[in-house]
Amino acid sequence: MNISIIIPAHNEAKVIAHSLYELTRCGAALNPEIIVVCNGCSDNTAEVVRDFGGAVTCIETDVASKTHALNIGDEAASHFPRFYLDADIRLSLMDIEKVVNAMELTHALAAAPRMQMDLSGSSWAVRSYYEIWCNLPYCREGMIGAGVYALSEEGRQSFKCFPNIIADDRYIRALFTGDQRIGVKDAVSVISAPTRLSGLIKIKTRSRLGGYEFESRFPELLGNETKEYGQAAGELLGEIRLWPKALLYLAVNLLTRVRARRQGIVKGFSHWERDDSSREKFNR
Repeated sequence: MNISIIIPAHNEAKVIAHSLYELTRCGAALNPEIIVVCNGCSDNTAEVVRDFGGAVTCIETDVASKTHALNIGDEAASHFPRFYLDADIRLSLMDIEKVVNAMELTHALAAAPRMQMDLSGSSWAVRSYYEIWCNLPYCREGMIGAGVYALSEEGRQSFKCFPNIIADDRYIRALFTGDQRIGVKDAVSVISAPTRLSGLIKIKTRSRLGGYEFESRFPELLGNETKEYGQAAGELLGEIRLWPKALLYLAVNLLTRVRARRQGIVKGFSHWERDDSSREKFNR
């Protein structure tokens, strides 16, 4: 089966080879068209991508924008389902095949694999935060699209082009109702967590900033998202060992909300922070 995989990459020379290695290995009944769009890179990301030869198409643009890169990749892509994958996500072709099969079986317009956090080398604070976050209904149920999502041809026709926003995955998720998108639990994508609390605060501030931007620009889509925290809160209160971690989780959320609001006022939505500590894991 032919599919397309689009990977926007901005200064991802440290990680892109690991992601592409997973996608170019044999073993799945798929014929992937892999397109990496190197956007505004000042490192050798494009050189690393070209080392994979004809297995990967490398496109370069001077515009440092993820959504601009997604649109360029879309124009070059030929097949569906179409996967949109962050450069630092590790996802095997076998897991992609599971997502494709699930979409065919359910006629889903959008889908995503279950995310798995790589917490190796992460501090106690980072590990504690993700222990709480990963057990929230938002993460356990449905398609959250953390760094990777897939669209059928009909799903892709639901919008003209990717809007210039930070939270492209939230935009895609909110385009579809709960019965149109699925999370595929037996397919796994691996996300590298920050190693330090400072890095966690950076990426969660970016996530909050993207959320505020999305809510201000697309209020009509908010009805497609539901977040039920009541049951999760009850479960946390029932386990004393989780109380310190829950307090840390709440503190990080409060701090990042404040930082995101301030950044939105002072710098707008065009500037956001990036954590590079998670990328250090790839060089060990």
